[in-house]
Amino acid sequence: MTSSKGNTVYFVGSGPGDPELITLKALRLLQEADVIVYSGSLLNPKLLQYAKKDAQLHDAAAIDRERIYEILRDSTKQGKLAIRFHDGDPGLFSAIREQIDRLEKDGIECRVVPGITAILGAASAMNLELTLPGVTQTLIITRAESRTPVPKREEIAELAKHGSTMAFYLSVHMISGIVDELLKGGVYTKQTPAAVVYRATWEDQKIVLGTLGDIAAKTRQARIVKTALIIVGDVIAPKTYEYSKVYDPGFTHGYRKGKEE
Repeated sequence: MTSSKGNTVYFVGSGPGDPELITLKALRLLQEADVIVYSGSLLNPKLLQYAKKDAQLHDAAAIDRERIYEILRDSTKQGKLAIRFHDGDPGLFSAIREQIDRLEKDGIECRVVPGITAILGAASAMNLELTLPGVTQTLIITRAESRTPVPKREEIAELAKHGSTMAFYLSVHMISGIVDELLKGGVYTKQTPAAVVYRATWEDQKIVLGTLGDIAAKTRQARIVKTALIIVGDVIAPKTYEYSKVYDPGFTHGYRKGKEE
């Protein structure tokens, strides 16, 4: 990769929390950055130890979008390497579109460096296969409606009709209402497995396992009200599943001829 400095702002994913779960590219940019605007409310502060001693650090939780824009714009115009350091992956619930559009109007190039998102960190913590053959091949990532609305076609009860694996970001404080809406979909039942993962991959990670019948009560008992994912679906505790066709000795594909019976 060529020198990072110039007329470019990087939107960099930090991963789910474990400081070792950051990409090599993200680490290099973090080490080289002159200015770092980071998501202080969700990002593991240990990651900032990789920054240069003289790097300017700005906690995005304490400033609004206008100030964030000004910092990124002005730093870049001055020839400094500025990065917007997002928790998880910048492609999910990060508001990067509004930031990129404005910077590009000012002639500033923007590049995104992906990171491991929280649902994948949570799945790894639980040894889950989120798309399990014979159970579901679909993962729905969403959030419950609160002060930030969701389109009517994406109401929880509508999405729940698929019966797939579902993951809810930024919603654990509304878990009782989410359970009610999931059950309205008519596919999930009170026996459907569910889990809440608090701060996936962090040192103080907590995993609460249950069903839609008891997960809300268990979450309240664990006093989890933020920084947690809700995961719903039979992949959490499958009664049965199918073996992968790709590795079936009798299955022929482009890289291997299946053995005859």
